Amino acid sequence: MQARTAAAGAAPLALVALLMAYVLGPGADVIEIGVPLPEITMERVEFAGSEVHVEVRNTGPVPVEIVMADINDRIQPAAVEPDGRLERLETALVRIPFEWNEAEPYEVGLTISDGTRFVRGVGAAAPALEPGAGLAGLLALVGAYVGIIPVMIGLLWLPFIRRAGSAWGSFFFALTAGLLFFLGIDALEESLEISAEWLAPAFNGTMLAVTAAAVSFLGLQYVSARGGARSGRGPLAAAVMLSGSIGLHNLGEGLAVGGALGAGSAAFGAFLVAGFTLHNVTEGVAIASAASRARAGAVRLALLGLLAGAPAVLGTWAGGFAYSPLAAVVFLSVGAGAALQVAFSVSKRLHEEGKTSSAPVLAGFAAGMAAMYATGLMIG
Repeated sequence: MQARTAAAGAAPLALVALLMAYVLGPGADVIEIGVPLPEITMERVEFAGSEVHVEVRNTGPVPVEIVMADINDRIQPAAVEPDGRLERLETALVRIPFEWNEAEPYEVGLTISDGTRFVRGVGAAAPALEPGAGLAGLLALVGAYVGIIPVMIGLLWLPFIRRAGSAWGSFFFALTAGLLFFLGIDALEESLEISAEWLAPAFNGTMLAVTAAAVSFLGLQYVSARGGARSGRGPLAAAVMLSGSIGLHNLGEGLAVGGALGAGSAAFGAFLVAGFTLHNVTEGVAIASAASRARAGAVRLALLGLLAGAPAVLGTWAGGFAYSPLAAVVFLSVGAGAALQVAFSVSKRLHEEGKTSSAPVLAGFAAGMAAMYATGLMIG
């Protein structure tokens, strides 16, 4: 019986495999209409020493060969590593010797063998940071500023939340839902912006972001339901899920921040770092609200804070040393789905308690949204 069931499930897959083999093999000449157009995407442009480095990916349907490079319409000598021929989705590094000037705009062009030229503009050239211990320390410091430190500061609200009355408890719990709802929408919007600016059309960035967010939401919903059914520590499990969802968001945020900092494409001054710090303090307040119901001790509280904030350091390292717009879109979208799922769980909990229409809950949700918006204005 099991063998027949397995065969019934495998038969359609086998037919699909045969169909694809035919379409890509003998049937290709029959169904091909027109001429497939080549497409390459310059995913990253760096200014290092006396060279311009371009990371390029073949995002078209046919192989391409890079034969020429230019800067501001002037042909330049170039070396392509490992070689100039790229199969579909294959990447290469183009090294162009060029004496560039800091803060000046440049347009980098790459021409393939059929004469098609692709360009990428850079508004202001900035030197790429040198990989090493110094850069690792700088990225870790930025990650701590935008992740660990603000979350830990927000956790200091826990004594006040615990000592406040039940109305204030409902207010802060609803505040958590508002914060996370805003966080989820904001992360999804940021992932869509990155996909539109840097991700090749072949990856269909919009649907990638939506799909990653949906899978994250549904996966976390399943884990939450299973965990709640097996454990009596509901409030603590909720606090862990909340911290984990914020950590996923901070991982994606750190990836984007580290990529911009490592490429020298963003001026991370004290004002901007302060903006991120203030913005993410609200994440600590959300965790403190959830932890107040769990009666978590100091050690568990610190672990919850690290679970939420430390991924920002990992993200800045990954972004600074090996930034990938594809990874940034995926991690930000996963973080968005996680934040929305926890916001949904908190709202469901308030509904079960019959408090969704109470004044403290409505005010808390609105205050959470407003706080995230107001602190986000410092980041721009």
